[in-house]
Amino acid sequence: MAKITDAKCKLCRRQGEKLFLKGERCFSPKCAMIKRPYPPGVHGRDKKQSGLSEYGRQLREKQRLKRIYGILERQMKKYFLKAQAAKGDTRENLLRELETRLDNVVFRLGWATSRAAARQLINHGLVLVNGRRVNIPSFQVKKGQIITLKDRVKNSKLVEGLINKLKKYELPAWLKQDVEKLEAQVLSLPQANDLGELTPIGLIVEFYSR
Repeated sequence: MAKITDAKCKLCRRQGEKLFLKGERCFSPKCAMIKRPYPPGVHGRDKKQSGLSEYGRQLREKQRLKRIYGILERQMKKYFLKAQAAKGDTRENLLRELETRLDNVVFRLGWATSRAAARQLINHGLVLVNGRRVNIPSFQVKKGQIITLKDRVKNSKLVEGLINKLKKYELPAWLKQDVEKLEAQVLSLPQANDLGELTPIGLIVEFYSR
């Protein structure tokens, strides 16, 4: 299975903004965007920031979304084509496809501090959907499905202190969970008001529509 192998901090520095790829570290003084807020490489500190062309803006937004969700170009193109073929706003459809990936849902539930950590949980077969083990991070969740962790995980040090954190955690409106049981349900697919600002996503639509 192909995966992104670049150092996560370098991805943020190359993008020129925090993408919050390393969980709690991104909120600490150790964050690379605080210590070295310039592009990686020998000449990164000396690079002059010039204005981007329209193509450059489209490419940068596409790369930003890929890095946030941890997907490769082939996957991104597949999601776009599916979103374009579906009814409704292509921008909404694209973000909905990405948001309903199982690794993203586990992250949104607060069970992992980053999407990469969520993928690790899933790859190790520790996440159940409707009582069945799913070890594919890109698995698309559907309305009404129940998501839980294996019992041996609930009693492990991996989730020690997690329940107390989750009591203060604010869930997206399309998800709900029983914190004590570490059991969640997909109430609905995310709607436009759950997806945030869609204008930048229009740049990605333009990129692939060229």
